[in-house]
Order: sequence, then structure tokens, then C-alpha cells
Amino acid sequence: MAMSLCFRALRLPGANLLRATLPATRPASSSSLTRHVGPPDSGNHEEVNVYEKNPDWHGFHTDPIVDKWNMRFVFFFGVSVCLVLGSVFIHYLPDLGMRQWARREAERQLKRKEALGLPPIDYNYYDPDKLVLPPEEE
Repeated sequence: MAMSLCFRALRLPGANLLRATLPATRPASSSSLTRHVGPPDSGNHEEVNVYEKNPDWHGFHTDPIVDKWNMRFVFFFGVSVCLVLGSVFIHYLPDLGMRQWARREAERQLKRKEALGLPPIDYNYYDPDKLVLPPEEE
């Protein structure tokens, strides 16, 4: 039952528009949040305030049961899936820049040079005998 309500709520055409037009606070009565009940052609229109019908209105639907399930669905996926699983996914991504490997390799080379009694960084980083230089012009 819950999944059918959730899928039904995703297809609601005015759900995003309704949420975008709502004020941040809930007024006691508002003309923008009223709807007319009755046939559209009759002159007898009765205004119904959404907050009077459902004081715990979350802004997802006018029906209290569908509104509650839509709110639960949105907050479950918003908090549980996006924040928790998204954070876990980002934390366990591979080291694409190879920064961790470069640090481990530098520590290994430093320990090797200290054990041999060499300076950490040699003055001639490259062996001068193996460098191929361009010919000198006279």
C-alpha cells in the first residue's frame, strides 16, 4: 500500500507547484490555500481551508493520508538515501589522484635513503652523466 501511494504521489502534477507557492509559515487562514468545493458552474461555492481540514499539513497533498505518506517518502529518501548513502559512497571512492599512493611511496623512499645515509633530496636530482644536453653553439 505504501509503495502504491508513493508512486502515485510522484505523478501528481501540482505537487512541486504547490510547494513552491506555499509561504514559509502556516497562517490561520489564507485565501491562496483555499479551494472551492462544488460543481464549477453552480453559484454556491464553499471555501475550504487546507489547514482546517488537516492541521498537520506538510504541503505535499490535500488528502491527509497521502500527504503524510508523501512526507515520509520524501524525508526517508532525502535523509537516508541521499545524505547517509551518498556520504558513504563519497567516502569509499577510489583515490583517483593517487595522493595516498604518492605519500606512501615518498615515505618509503625517505626511509630507504635514511638507511643508506643519503640526503633526503640529492643536489643532482638526475644523474648528470646520463643527461643528454644540446650541443653548444660557438
